[in-house]
Amino acid sequence: MFVTDSASPTSLLGQPCRRQALLTLPAQEAHVSTARHFAADLLETWSVPASERDSAVLIVDELAANAARYGHERMALLLALDHEALHIVVTDSGAAVERHRPDIAPDEHGRGTGIVQYLAPSTEIHQTRGGREVRASLRCSP
Repeated sequence: MFVTDSASPTSLLGQPCRRQALLTLPAQEAHVSTARHFAADLLETWSVPASERDSAVLIVDELAANAARYGHERMALLLALDHEALHIVVTDSGAAVERHRPDIAPDEHGRGTGIVQYLAPSTEIHQTRGGREVRASLRCSP
């Protein structure tokens, strides 16, 4: 596990931010709770309001669960707080995931990304050379 937390004029996202933190873990389901607790504790330390913190932690949980399930070796969680938003970025080392599987009932699979899209006004998914990157941004008034 690798953790950094810093006050920085520019973030790893390439834009100004007040705070940022990076957590790198093996892509295993056993580490999803670590990512969730890390986010909850850090956002409380950063004085993110409880309602926004709860939404962010749920997003982290869903994205980390997907990264643990589909990432092969590692996953990383980046949290960056600027003056208007909290940016959540989860990366993994997995290949592209098939988005729609007609043989699986919607109630049994696939609600995670729907929850993220409902909670975060801005979401993006990118396939990178090394895996997949999912970004979600929430309005935040710390």
